[in-house]
Amino acid sequence: MRNLKNLLGALLCIFAFTAFAADLDSAKADGVIGEREDGYIGFVQASPPADVVALVEDINAKRRAEYERIAAQNGITRAEVEVLAGRKALARTASGGYIYTGGRWTTK
Repeated sequence: MRNLKNLLGALLCIFAFTAFAADLDSAKADGVIGEREDGYIGFVQASPPADVVALVEDINAKRRAEYERIAAQNGITRAEVEVLAGRKALARTASGGYIYTGGRWTTK
């Protein structure tokens, strides 16, 4: 149980870090990107601006590295961490934000 609390605490840190990026918040507010159930950010729009693509790729790479670190520390798979992170991200998404669940984008 302690490991699970540590895992959830680390996941909160990941999302707190990304929440401070003004460009990320703007892109979410504009409906360009949203949170996916797999713990990563995805593109809601078919042709996002290049700077948003670069931002999302950077954040997703950092998330992947952190998920791998958390998985190794807790003796679980990265996929398990991704599922937990995805649930947390969807829960933290503000009303009106885009979330990807069940194979499609919807607003929360």
